[in-house]
Amino acid sequence: MRRAGDYPSDLTDAQWQVISPYLPAEVPGRRGRPRVWPLRRIVEAILYLDRAGCAWRYLPDSFPPWATVYGYFAAWRDDGTLARLHDALRARVRAAAGRDAEPTAAVIDSQSVRAADTVPRSTRGWDNAKKVNGRKRHIAVDAMGLLLAVWNLHRTSRRIRLIWADAVYTGKLSAWAASMEMTLQIVPRRNPHAFEVLPRRWVVERTFAWISKHRRTVRDYERLPASHEAMILWAMTALMACRLTQPAHLSNTH
Repeated sequence: MRRAGDYPSDLTDAQWQVISPYLPAEVPGRRGRPRVWPLRRIVEAILYLDRAGCAWRYLPDSFPPWATVYGYFAAWRDDGTLARLHDALRARVRAAAGRDAEPTAAVIDSQSVRAADTVPRSTRGWDNAKKVNGRKRHIAVDAMGLLLAVWNLHRTSRRIRLIWADAVYTGKLSAWAASMEMTLQIVPRRNPHAFEVLPRRWVVERTFAWISKHRRTVRDYERLPASHEAMILWAMTALMACRLTQPAHLSNTH
C-alpha cells in the first residue's frame, strides 16, 4: 500500500521489495559522507522526475535535494547498477510468463525524438522525413515488448540470433547481423501510405508507447545520450516492477 500523500509514481512496499535487492548496499566503514537519505526515496524521486518530465531543480521539497538525487542517478547510470537492475527484472518478468530468462529473438525499430536546447549540437541532427531536430533512438525489444537495448543490442543481449526490423535497416545492419551470426528478417510495409498493424513490429511500437508515458522521454533533454538511455531504463523498470507485483491474472495483460 502507498503512504498517504504520496505521488502516483511512488513505489508500493511490494514494488520496493522487488527493486531494492539490486541496489548497492551500504558498506560499513567506507570513506566519504554517511548516507543520509533512504534509497527508496532516492528511487522515487528519479521515477517522479522521469514520469512528470520536470527539470532536476524542480523536484518537490518532499524529495531529497535535487543534487543528491542526480548524484545517485549518474552513479547508477555509470557503474552499471541501473542496467543490472533493469535486466534482472526483465529476466523475472520473462520467467513469470513461462519464458527463458534470456531471449533469442528481438525486434528493432527507431524513433526520432525532438531535442531540447540542453542537447549539444554535436549529438543532434535533422530527420528530414519526420521534420524533427533531435536524436534518433534505436531500441530492441523481446517478443513480449520488454526492452533489451537502447543503441547497442549485441553488448547487452549476446544470445540473440533472430532480428525483425524495418526496411530502413536493410544494408549495413544486414552485414553486421551476419558478422554476429544473427538472422535479419525485414518486415516491410505493404502500403506505405496507410496505417497497418505489421507482424512483429507492432510489439516494438507498443514499447515506444509505454516509454512515452514518461514525459522525460517524450523529448530528449539530456546532454549525454547515456542519460536519455537511463531515463528509458527507469521507465521500463517501473513498468516491470508494477507487473511483477500485480495479481497473477493481471500481470501479463499488456
